[in-house]
Formats: sequence, structure tokens, C-alpha cells
Amino acid sequence: QVRLVESGGGLVQPGGSLRLSCTASGFDLSLWAIGWFRRTPENEREGISRITSGGSAYYADSVKGRFTISRDNAKSTVYLEMKSLKPGDTAVYYCARSKGVGATIAPADYGCWGPGTQVTVPS
Repeated sequence: QVRLVESGGGLVQPGGSLRLSCTASGFDLSLWAIGWFRRTPENEREGISRITSGGSAYYADSVKGRFTISRDNAKSTVYLEMKSLKPGDTAVYYCARSKGVGATIAPADYGCWGPGTQVTVPS
């Protein structure tokens, strides 16, 4: 069964850091691009980062310079290191597997989704 599960969310003060993990099972993670997305309390969904099977990373402007995506195929896990967190980063964070080669950061390019993990940065 193809599955993704996020972990590592929580409550963090402004300026703090968190590392999210996206652990895959049921497929060979090394063959797939993985994206990170978030849904804000205002119900806005945003693609924030993507890493290809070859390790090429993309970041949305809203997180560039603060977030770092990486992957450890041996552990079937993709990470999202988040630093300098702001109240505007409060959201449920999801990871998802691309549908195929050439995936952008558009949610429509992604199939299997994890259940999400909550990140809260109080104002």
C-alpha cells in the first residue's frame, strides 16, 4: 500500500525552528519527486517546496532562504527543515508524491498525500 506520513509538527515561538519528516512506505521513494504543501487557517493551500528524484530542490518565494528540503532514500524519508518561523507559517503541512516526471509545485501534479501535521507559530 502506497503511503506517506508526516511528523515533526508542533508549537514553536516566532524565530524558532522545526524539522518535518515525510516517511514513505509501499514504494521506492528514490524514484519519485516529493512536494511539501501547507493549508493555512484561512484554508489557502500553497505549494512550498519540491525535491526531485535527483535531489533538485525548488522553493516558493514565501519560504525561500528559510526552509530547506532534503531526502534520505535509505530511510525512505524526505525532510523539511524550517527556520526563522513566523506566525504566517502556521498551517497544516502535507507531503505528497508526484504523479510523474516534470512535476511542478502545483498540487494537481501530485497524487498520494499524507494526512498532514500541524505547525503553529503564535503571534
